Amino acid sequence: MSTHGQDVTTAEVGRRTPHVWSTTWWRERLHDAVFWTDVTQLAKTVLAATLAWVLATSVFRLEQAFLAPWAALLVVNSTVYRTLSQGGRQVAATVLGVLVASAAGQALGLDVASVAVAMAVGLAIGSVALLEGQETTVAATALVVLTTGFSDDDSVLLARLLDTGVGIGVGIGVNLLVWPPLRRRTAIAAMDAIDDAIGGLLVDMADGVRRGVTTQDATAWVERTRDLDDDLDAAWALVRQARESARLNPRRSARGWRDPAAWHSLLKRMEQAIAECRSLARTLSLGVESGSEWDDGFRVRFVTLLHESGKAVEDADHQPLVELRERLDVFVDDLTEAGLPARLWPEYGGVLTNLRNVLNAMDEVARANPLGQPPLPFRLRRAAEQAQPR
Repeated sequence: MSTHGQDVTTAEVGRRTPHVWSTTWWRERLHDAVFWTDVTQLAKTVLAATLAWVLATSVFRLEQAFLAPWAALLVVNSTVYRTLSQGGRQVAATVLGVLVASAAGQALGLDVASVAVAMAVGLAIGSVALLEGQETTVAATALVVLTTGFSDDDSVLLARLLDTGVGIGVGIGVNLLVWPPLRRRTAIAAMDAIDDAIGGLLVDMADGVRRGVTTQDATAWVERTRDLDDDLDAAWALVRQARESARLNPRRSARGWRDPAAWHSLLKRMEQAIAECRSLARTLSLGVESGSEWDDGFRVRFVTLLHESGKAVEDADHQPLVELRERLDVFVDDLTEAGLPARLWPEYGGVLTNLRNVLNAMDEVARANPLGQPPLPFRLRRAAEQAQPR
């Protein structure tokens, strides 16, 4: 699956981190779907918190309006569905934090004991099943309210509840109405990167077989397949998040992403291809350990097929993958007609089977390419194009 100008995913960033001020770093960011999704979400969170503060101070004239941006910050989640589904718990946690602070202050005043009690009660209330992990929200809200000017005046309590309500309403409104997040870019970019990495691994393995495999080579290839397994797990998580982001999302383009069954099939195929690459690497490693020497004719043809397969997988080019599968079948027929000794079939047959299975798995992945990656907004696309090396 070619990346179509998007070269980096979250998983790759962990393995390749150029200096933040380098041209390479900025070029990669401009092409990174994950980066732009995070930037958009950050901007929306800042907008929601700022707007909540302005409304609380300028419209409602609340004297201590800090709870409005705090509540907005809590409510703006990565998807509309999560904002609405978790918003209720976060709202309850924030309101309970205000009430806990009020109760502790009225009973004990503002001192060490009231702070300790408010924290303990907040953590205890937040741990109940209905709030599902909002311990910190309840306790932190109680602590902030208690220590930033407690008053036993009921009007102050009502004002703080109004602060909270303003922040909650603004946070939900901003996330729902201002470019509701549809996190398909991140999932597609991650899937693109995985099959590019599979293709790159096949190419490197072909180069290694051509010059002579060492134990270190085979070990490094196996480790790379484990890294790919981690990337695949991350891609599964991003696909689930993309599906969630389409739920309750008012954008028309969200409809087709609510059940991305085709993506599940493609991820399973990549999973199979990664497993076959690991098996191929281990077979080559066993050959090194046993001291077996490949026939030159077999080595040349296999290396050619392996290298071209890797390039076709990298390019997400369906037709070459089909042709390579046919050439692989011809190669097996030729070996059979030539009377390949039975002692060589386990090793030769093993690597050929691995390659055939990779081609079968990645054939459908290439056929599905491109996965409908939406274009970057005009200004961002132009900036990305200008950042490309000439």
